[in-house]
Amino acid sequence: MAQKKVYDKEFKIQAVKLGREIGFSKAAKELGVNTDTLYGWNKRAKDARLDLGPGTQTPDTAMSLTEEVQKLRQQNKALTHRYNGYRTPYQVRTAA
Repeated sequence: MAQKKVYDKEFKIQAVKLGREIGFSKAAKELGVNTDTLYGWNKRAKDARLDLGPGTQTPDTAMSLTEEVQKLRQQNKALTHRYNGYRTPYQVRTAA
């Protein structure tokens, strides 16, 4: 049975960046890494479990972040609106 290779974090980060630039299949061949392994590292990077450093947002992840912000703002607005519906203005009771 083949011995399991261990790659350091910096190698993984550079491999993912290269894969995003030239394609994962080509990068895997050049680096001598299994294609599925490289795709797995990319998935971890997308799930924020592998930090690629600043400025590594791809258009896809940037768009998904924008969509998430919009969704959260809509939820916040709906909850605020709902909360305001439960509030009643302060009323001063006068003796009758």
